[in-house]
Amino acid sequence: MKNEISIPRLKSFYKEKAFSNIQKDLGLKNPMEVPRLSKIVVNIGVGAAVEDSRALKKVLDVVEKITGQKPVKTIAKKSIAGFKLREGMPIGVRVTLRKKNMWEFLDRLITLALPQVRDFQGIPTKFDGRGNYNLGIKEWIIFPEVDYESYDKALGMNITVHTTAKDDVQGFALLKELGMPFKGK
Repeated sequence: MKNEISIPRLKSFYKEKAFSNIQKDLGLKNPMEVPRLSKIVVNIGVGAAVEDSRALKKVLDVVEKITGQKPVKTIAKKSIAGFKLREGMPIGVRVTLRKKNMWEFLDRLITLALPQVRDFQGIPTKFDGRGNYNLGIKEWIIFPEVDYESYDKALGMNITVHTTAKDDVQGFALLKELGMPFKGK
């Protein structure tokens, strides 16, 4: 009996419909020019980790639940006396998602998490100039994997979607076609 590999829902949508729509909308003749997702980076800074090392352990567990992948600790590069921060101290967590985990995380973000934001009007359309998108989320409790009662403090997170787009127009076309709920467009 052969094991079937399941393709994430959003990836199959991209291959079947979105790819050709993006190529048509942008007027690209070569299919290799059509922008693709390359990776998603989820980053959380934990200021409380300076005083309490257990705070970082809780955040590691939450990020692993949200992303389905084990995160790594980020380390302070400089000492800052005002923040009681020394070089080499762990101050946050980061995870880089690729392939199946990337597609599943983006699907959950678009369909489940973002609609949970109170008074949600859409997300801003600010790209970095090279087709990559940064999204700041104020509280991680919008993800259904997180039991918000078991954590005393909800932290924000930064989600960076890296694409192969050449500019912001291509990056916007890709994410819009995948269903990203941008403001007013």
